Amino acid sequence: MIRFTKMHGLGNDFVVLDGLRQTLEPSPEWIRMLADRHFGIGCDQVLIVEQPRAQGTDFHYRIFNADGGEVGQCGNGARCFARFVRDQGLTDKDRIRVGTAAGVIELTLLADGRVHVDMGRPQFDPRRIPFLAQARANAYVLGLATGNLAIGVVGLGNPHAVTLVDDLDRAPIERLGPLIVAHQDFPEGVNAGFMQVLATDRARLRVFERGVGETLACGSGACAAVVCGRQWGLLGERVQIELPGGELTIEWPGGDTSIGMIGPATRVFDGELAS
Repeated sequence: MIRFTKMHGLGNDFVVLDGLRQTLEPSPEWIRMLADRHFGIGCDQVLIVEQPRAQGTDFHYRIFNADGGEVGQCGNGARCFARFVRDQGLTDKDRIRVGTAAGVIELTLLADGRVHVDMGRPQFDPRRIPFLAQARANAYVLGLATGNLAIGVVGLGNPHAVTLVDDLDRAPIERLGPLIVAHQDFPEGVNAGFMQVLATDRARLRVFERGVGETLACGSGACAAVVCGRQWGLLGERVQIELPGGELTIEWPGGDTSIGMIGPATRVFDGELAS
């Protein structure tokens, strides 16, 4: 039997697995089965806790999208990861350092039950995102079948494309989202964010994630939206991001500094699955 915990961060839901005290073989087919909402447990991503690989870290953290593909970062998942390892008695620390495929992140459990995630520094070099552009810019033009679209592009362990909309409720997001996610200029796909700025300290956001589809919340997508909004002179250093599943607080002074994200992590239930 495989023991698991179902968790969510603002509705972005996860199956979290302890890879320290049980043996796991996460093939793409197995991940897809777990994530299937009809024949499996159902989730946006599967998260696995493993032994640390990098010096000075407490754990290693693996993230798999619902399509079975492994990715480098998930902000909502990171908060759930922190809550999971504490609740499971795997650590007694309030601050933990975790290795990921995208590098080391730092997670802090706050007294009010929320979790602060140091998401690291944003990546702007198109070659490292990856994004097929000749040079770095604050904004790019993406050619779609429906016409040209202005976007910001930033890497946060995952590639993100952010576009501004006047009204999040009326924008053709269901049509544009899949076109951006699969665009040929993003060799590894991209998460497509649609942001409506309400004030310098508040914005609304919807995100289509590669390998998942639209989710109720995307932590790294919220960070990417604030980074782009700051570059465009529209947002301040601390921003409340309203997502369909709830709110996140994002902090970024700008420049070559790390991005901070604060939000909740919720345990839904524990279970066992026939291996």
